[in-house]
Amino acid sequence: MKNQRIETVLEALSKSNFRSKFCLKEKDREYVAEKGLDIIEMHARDIVDKRLAPAEPKNDGKQTPMRGHPVFIAQHATATCCRGCLNKWHKIPKNLELTEEQKNYIVEVIMTWIKIQMKNQKNM
Repeated sequence: MKNQRIETVLEALSKSNFRSKFCLKEKDREYVAEKGLDIIEMHARDIVDKRLAPAEPKNDGKQTPMRGHPVFIAQHATATCCRGCLNKWHKIPKNLELTEEQKNYIVEVIMTWIKIQMKNQKNM
């Protein structure tokens, strides 16, 4: 991993009993493999733009399902699921619209986790 901040936060998250329980199931892995990482990243950007970027997202704290898309699973695993978790784990302030830099960082965190999950699957 080239981004030290992401490496550090993923290491910390891996020690959380709650966060470390999340992993991509076979169906999720197949979806990622079928769509490709570029499409999954587009989905991640869209989800971040719609569900996290506003200063006060609709249903904040409850807007990210626990299943249904690999990005949703990744969001819970990486604490990028709501503004509270973003603040606690990533030091991204609540109640302010996300900047492009912050959105890019969040997508990079999500995609880094997904890539690790896909790589680990190959090594099983």
